[in-house]
Amino acid sequence: MENDLDRRLDFTIALARRAGELGMMFFREIDKLTIESKGHQDLVSNGDREVELFIRAALAKEYPDDGIVGEEHAAVQGSSGYTWVIDPIDGTANFVRGIPAWTVVIACMKEGSTVVGVVHEPATGETFSARRGGGAFVNGRPIAAASAESITEGSIGVGFNNRTEASKVVPLVASIIEGGGVFYRNASGALMLAYVASGRLIGYSEEHMNAWDCVAAMLIIEEAGGIVEPFNRGDVLANGTIAIAGGKGVFGKIREMSAAAFGF
Repeated sequence: MENDLDRRLDFTIALARRAGELGMMFFREIDKLTIESKGHQDLVSNGDREVELFIRAALAKEYPDDGIVGEEHAAVQGSSGYTWVIDPIDGTANFVRGIPAWTVVIACMKEGSTVVGVVHEPATGETFSARRGGGAFVNGRPIAAASAESITEGSIGVGFNNRTEASKVVPLVASIIEGGGVFYRNASGALMLAYVASGRLIGYSEEHMNAWDCVAAMLIIEEAGGIVEPFNRGDVLANGTIAIAGGKGVFGKIREMSAAAFGF
């Protein structure tokens, strides 16, 4: 099993990097992008779609019996028990405006559990990665979640989107500030979660994220010694999940503030 997961992880890292190179080709010529709106602050470009098609083609060739779920194209049912989960460009709002904080995100799940996760940021060349039981890494170097014991010791990523109520985000931000903390947002949820895994952020909270935005980085956080709130909406591929994560010393406080704000 471990050998297969190691092979899948190596394949995924290489694929994410190649997909990132394709994404950078579009990014360097953003004035030529075709951009559409899917809702409030929810954008998609032809770059997103082309990168996802590239990833899907590589997966279909290497793992033809696996399922595929992606943000921009229809799901493919598999027979192997494995399902690949793709966000070709997480942070499209940044991507289409020339802000380099965007990522290629690829995860592999089996029986509802994420077994491989990769978050690649092409602009910096950083690749955050993990396989179940194998530790967490950025560009091959081990990483660890923050050892902070108080929210005053670092920044907390806060996400929101058009599927959640703005009125619930405001009290969360207020409670972070009132508690002596700092909130952070860069418009790429996967990247912020990867920052939690690497200890750059001490935690993260978002009321709802789609699977392709979060399951890869959630595995990386767990393998980095952090804590992640369990999926709370049943089938995560179909319904997404709440996303609360942090280092062991602050997760409880971040969860407490999130529960008060989101009402769970």
